[in-house]
Amino acid sequence: MLIHIRRGWEIPERQATPEDIYVNRRKFLQGLGLTGMSTLSMLAGCERQAASQSSADKPKLIGMPEPSATTKLYPAQRNEKYPLDRPLTDEALAARYNNFYEFSFNKQRVSKLVEPFKTRPWQIEVTGLVKKPRTFDIDELVRKMGLEERLYRHRCVEAWSMAVPWTGFPVKAFVDLVEPQASAKFMRLVTFNRPEEAVGMNDDSYPWPYFEGLTMAEAANELAFFVTGIYGHELTKQHGAPVRLVLPWKYGYKSIKSIVRIEFLDQQPPTFWSGLVPREYDFWANVNPEIPHPRWSQASERMLGSNDPIPTLLYNGYAEFVAHLYRA
Repeated sequence: MLIHIRRGWEIPERQATPEDIYVNRRKFLQGLGLTGMSTLSMLAGCERQAASQSSADKPKLIGMPEPSATTKLYPAQRNEKYPLDRPLTDEALAARYNNFYEFSFNKQRVSKLVEPFKTRPWQIEVTGLVKKPRTFDIDELVRKMGLEERLYRHRCVEAWSMAVPWTGFPVKAFVDLVEPQASAKFMRLVTFNRPEEAVGMNDDSYPWPYFEGLTMAEAANELAFFVTGIYGHELTKQHGAPVRLVLPWKYGYKSIKSIVRIEFLDQQPPTFWSGLVPREYDFWANVNPEIPHPRWSQASERMLGSNDPIPTLLYNGYAEFVAHLYRA
């Protein structure tokens, strides 16, 4: 008897994309002039179609940052180690449904409010328990680190999810570059503070600027990713341009956007949401379907663009990479 042990990211056959949807998508791609591509390359690279079209054929992308010295580095080579178990989220949909409270608590308004936000020039200050404290220009840092593309699932604490192609570099590579002292046990990350550009920050009932934290062990994990691009081009403003953190095994609020400062500490830092609503949002924020939010279940999620519930997986399906970090 053949026994198949399903890996964490695999899904049952009943959750696979229906044939009629796949065929319609194929016809759509053919209409874009991609008929010469193999089926495999279409599935692996369809999200890059905008980059392959002429500028006249490209749809207008909302929230694009100012042109930079690193624009030509996109799209980057994909790291195939992290396959997806579901189709990529449509780029236009992902661009218009965003949690970025510095601009608005209404997800569908964020992309309309980011235009005044300036992403160049941009610097990241590195301070605290580190051997090489310094301030990086973002374009200098991108060139120094190099870029790769990764396909990750993204799970919001509000029980919606998406699957997107991020471009960036491992957090561990950055940590190795700045050389934290042995006493550093945590990283604290802070975002920008410009209420004149981000209207949501004029609400003084919140402790702006946004701040988050993670352990050095989490930062060293291979999945932890500093992101500067998405869908084969530079990161859009509503997704956290010019640089954000992505921790795919945690709820999305841990993946702080538009970072300006990184501090290395010997004590666990407070975080934005755990300080405001500690009963609802904790420091760890690991995706766990067995632990409900006080106001809703976390057992399932809904992908952007679909009303079909999908069972939520422990650590968002990345247990094989991160479970060892949380064993007692």
